Amino acid sequence: MLKENIKRLALGILAFVSAISIGVASADNVRSYGTDLSKYQGNTAQFVRNDDEFTIAQVGGMYEDGSSYTQSTYTNQVKSALMQNKRAHTYIWLQTGNNSYLAKKAVNTFLPTINSTVPKGSIIALDCEAGYGNDINGNTNAVLDAMTTVKNAGYTPVFYSYQGYAHAHFDMNRIIATYPNSFWIAGYPYRNGIYPAPMEYFPSDNGVCIWQFSDHGSGANSVALDYDIDLLGITKNGYKNGNANKPVTTTPVIQEAKEDKKVINDTKTYTVKSGDTLSSIATRFNTTYQDLARLNNIASPYVIYPNQVIKIKGDNTVANNTSNSATTYVVKSGDTLSGIANKFGTSYQSLASLNGISNPNYIYVGERLKVKGYVSTRAYKVTYGDTLSGISNKLGVSVSYLAQKNGINNANLIFVGETLNY
Repeated sequence: MLKENIKRLALGILAFVSAISIGVASADNVRSYGTDLSKYQGNTAQFVRNDDEFTIAQVGGMYEDGSSYTQSTYTNQVKSALMQNKRAHTYIWLQTGNNSYLAKKAVNTFLPTINSTVPKGSIIALDCEAGYGNDINGNTNAVLDAMTTVKNAGYTPVFYSYQGYAHAHFDMNRIIATYPNSFWIAGYPYRNGIYPAPMEYFPSDNGVCIWQFSDHGSGANSVALDYDIDLLGITKNGYKNGNANKPVTTTPVIQEAKEDKKVINDTKTYTVKSGDTLSSIATRFNTTYQDLARLNNIASPYVIYPNQVIKIKGDNTVANNTSNSATTYVVKSGDTLSGIANKFGTSYQSLASLNGISNPNYIYVGERLKVKGYVSTRAYKVTYGDTLSGISNKLGVSVSYLAQKNGINNANLIFVGETLNY
């Protein structure tokens, strides 16, 4: 979603959540964390933490002139989320102003795709954060008509915006009166994806069901993610008892996800077919093309051939933390040769020599490096309020050392519960 500065709420106007604002949300057992995705996160559903429970993927959008666009990543993101045992939902970018006809048309345009992808009862959120004028009554009528179209189609309507924009352009009292607890609110007290959500900065408002509290959670390969907390359990809609493996209805995409999960569990190899790419195979098996390339010793530009047998599963073992014998390490995004050397108590020159690397500044993600030496077993667990500079002072090491040793690209972005080696 948009990453405008105005979207981050000033801390001075943020208040701690009141019981009237989120109703039963004070019960921790109904709360869950998840992400929302667009094409910028790629085909594979991304999450900040392993125990995140849901994602909301963009199917497309419509503008005030009636033009629309689709997100080619939508069905793959939903399928990938389901394969990871996460609940999947939908959002539409709705920039149709006070035009009720276009607002309803936007929903109807994407319903065929949604109907074949996610279960009935799941969320269809309307992302209304730009393109609305001063006609508050007209804007509200249009959005309510769109939400009613969502409801009549058998889904859960949700309204998304950030607090200031919502109250400046819509009659939020009418929206919440018509669809109680349907406000997905955006407000970022911090730039990073801190966990848990900093509820002392909750942007208190009526009818809030989900709070998007960060636009800088970190996914695979440091992909920036919107991070959300479901306060009322609304993301369980469409899934029996909130179980991602038990959608209330089935769709072709849901069925594909089930079949592919079974294939992954049962299959260790795949025979390449005409038209396959390493990336498309990776998406099918819920992995990455880098992992497949590493597992099958396929070098860039990753050419594969029909009838070639690709290993899907294999020994993904990396360096043992107590071994001083030669073993292997798989390069991750953000790694440097010197950073890897620090992890294993050796020098980048030794690693370069051991692996025949002529240019120590050039290593690539997925590359397997032979390493020697002990891995440091000293570790520090990040707690609420920690900063990398504060931790470095506690441990008597430099910020750059901690960042390099732990593959941290942004020294201002660490997460509660994260383990840092030093």
